[in-house]
Amino acid sequence: MDKRSTSPAPMSVSELDDLRTLIEERSAILFDASRERFFAPRVNQYLRDSGELDAASFLRRILNSNVQYDRFLESLLTQETSFFRYPDIFQVLERVVLPYVQARKMWNSPRVLRIWSAGCSTGEEPYSIAITMADKLQFFEAWQIEILATDISREALDRAQRGIYSGRSLRSVSPEQLQTHFTKVGETWQVKPRLQRMISFVPMNLARSVYVGRMDCIFCMNVLMYFSEERRNELLQKFYDALEPDGHFFLGHSESMKSAPVKFDSAVLGDCQYYVKPTAAGTEQKTALIEKQS
Repeated sequence: MDKRSTSPAPMSVSELDDLRTLIEERSAILFDASRERFFAPRVNQYLRDSGELDAASFLRRILNSNVQYDRFLESLLTQETSFFRYPDIFQVLERVVLPYVQARKMWNSPRVLRIWSAGCSTGEEPYSIAITMADKLQFFEAWQIEILATDISREALDRAQRGIYSGRSLRSVSPEQLQTHFTKVGETWQVKPRLQRMISFVPMNLARSVYVGRMDCIFCMNVLMYFSEERRNELLQKFYDALEPDGHFFLGHSESMKSAPVKFDSAVLGDCQYYVKPTAAGTEQKTALIEKQS
């Protein structure tokens, strides 16, 4: 008999607890009581789709295979993503971050601009950053752009590295941007090598300590909500330490700095609240540099 023809019984409360513990121990991601209505249905749907007859065999499979575990975890974390998903954030990147970095690093040799997309999923965010750099940074060719794009899912990173997109993912990309930065491949569009060379896609568990160097800007969109308060605070400290003085930091709309152990300055442009690592010089010097460059 085909084992797929028989649906497994839903996971019990104790089995779901064991699974939560496994995920938190291995990836530091917490599916607490606030996500219970989301967690159990998605786990049981994945169990049915996996073709296992029972929860025990499913648990053995993800315990013994990193690939299977990563695939399962991705099914829990996957959200809809698209290019320029939060337009106001890219307005801040264009109108605030780039003018300031350009003014501060104009006479550096080499001129290096480093951005970290933490939790980059299938790549739409870092490619949107790269497009903004190419379209809006003055004297773009004179800059060394380094975009670090990290995610816990190797499968998502594989898709990001291929850089092939279609449909709703591209709905906010203008026709001019499609023609400039993509190549038509059948019914899909592939990111051109010029943009791909700007981005390094790297598997990373954010809960583990990894040195990434200093960043001018960090995007961490809709990621911190998956961690406990203790882990969130540890990550915020890590991001703070990684930022250059006056570096810019972006969080998802539903996330906040309420209990953060570090003190960012905050500002608002449109519907985007963003954060700046303060320096002794303060924000007046930064504002003057931006106005001079504008």
